[in-house]
Amino acid sequence: MTVAVALREATARLTETSDTARLDAELLMAHALGVSRSDMLLRHMSDDAPAGFASLVDRRVHREPIAYILGDAEFYGRRFIVTPHVLIPRSDSECVVEAALAVAPDSGRALDMGTGSGALLITLLAERPSLVGVGIDASLSALSVAAANAARLGVVERMHMLRADWHEHGWSDDVGQFDLIIANPPYVETTAQLDPDVRNFEPASALFAGEEGLDDYRAIIPQLRQLLTEGGAAVLEIGASQAAQVTNIAEKNGFSAELRCDLSGRPRALILR
Repeated sequence: MTVAVALREATARLTETSDTARLDAELLMAHALGVSRSDMLLRHMSDDAPAGFASLVDRRVHREPIAYILGDAEFYGRRFIVTPHVLIPRSDSECVVEAALAVAPDSGRALDMGTGSGALLITLLAERPSLVGVGIDASLSALSVAAANAARLGVVERMHMLRADWHEHGWSDDVGQFDLIIANPPYVETTAQLDPDVRNFEPASALFAGEEGLDDYRAIIPQLRQLLTEGGAAVLEIGASQAAQVTNIAEKNGFSAELRCDLSGRPRALILR
């Protein structure tokens, strides 16, 4: 079977479970061939389909996310290693980076609360070469992924990883203060209806935050004042329907909140000062 024929058959199989069936099939085929997608389309359509392609398609048919199958995902023009221990970086979160860059100093210290793959902090450090950063996460497996990405993308010397849980008393005793804090905390309601790709594969500890999806904001925001330097700012990712609730939590803790929307026009980030 040629690559072209295998792609047609895989696309037909994936149509029932994916809105991007053809793209998924092409990405999986390129991965199986060990070439770029564009190179495959230009030069390999008449080749024999590789033996491993069928098993990759089976995984996608069962709703495993493409990023976990391929082992990486693109974010802000860079490719990040991802594993099932971390959330898959999404383009929506690029709004958080844009908001953070708008308030970030040219130099100083940045903290990423719940760093996961490290996509947010590593991107900031790559865009601001004089910043140094600390990424915390409760998961050692996630910190391992973040460390690998920091090394891959050339910021490892400016990024320190720390196992810490903001729900634990005293976690921040020795971390000092920061000019910028970013966080994409869990914010999904425990009863939310999620696609199987997300609910069955991405880490629940990084998704769910109580019945209202606000538990982690209630834990994080009261701690920001002691973590921020005078004049510092925090940028929090929020769910599309949470702007009013998180703003209310922020104002009760003495912060002003400025809303930023993502490219689809949905509320996505709050800048707290």
